Amino acid sequence: MTVVIVVAVIFIVIAVFISMYNGLVKLRNNRENAFANIDVQLKQRYDLVPQLVSTVKGYATHEKQVLEEVTAARAAAINAKTIDEKVAADKSLSAALSGLRISLEAYPELKANQNFLQLQAELADIENKLAAARRFFNSSTREYNNACEVFPSNIIAGMFHFTRAAMYEATENRATLEKAPEVKF
Repeated sequence: MTVVIVVAVIFIVIAVFISMYNGLVKLRNNRENAFANIDVQLKQRYDLVPQLVSTVKGYATHEKQVLEEVTAARAAAINAKTIDEKVAADKSLSAALSGLRISLEAYPELKANQNFLQLQAELADIENKLAAARRFFNSSTREYNNACEVFPSNIIAGMFHFTRAAMYEATENRATLEKAPEVKF
């Protein structure tokens, strides 16, 4: 009878161990899948940027530096390999696009151009989808990090080198995010 109890306890411990390990693997894979969704949106964004830049070039020839920064940031983003490199490259591209939006304020005739309006609408749609994908990624990362840090799964996470993963941080300056938007008529 004692042998049966010992075998049953060992079986239960092994089953719990396997279950926790499989849970960590699923959470890690879910996080990677969430980033793949971001990657899809980024690819669409990268494809639209050259069209937007060429449309703007016709109107804003003296804004060459801003356009070059957008193009360089896009190239860096396309060549990024790891999740961390892609996050950093995306932040750089977002900053460059922000600079482009600011420089466009000087060109009211460009803002009325149909091609520009369509590209701008598509870019805004992709930015919204990117925001949603980033939220999902951060949610997946939070679940993964929680599983890696809570007891007893943190023991298994440590044994198999599951480590805390970075969240996808906002690309804008924190002061810019906390400032209320200005509305002018």
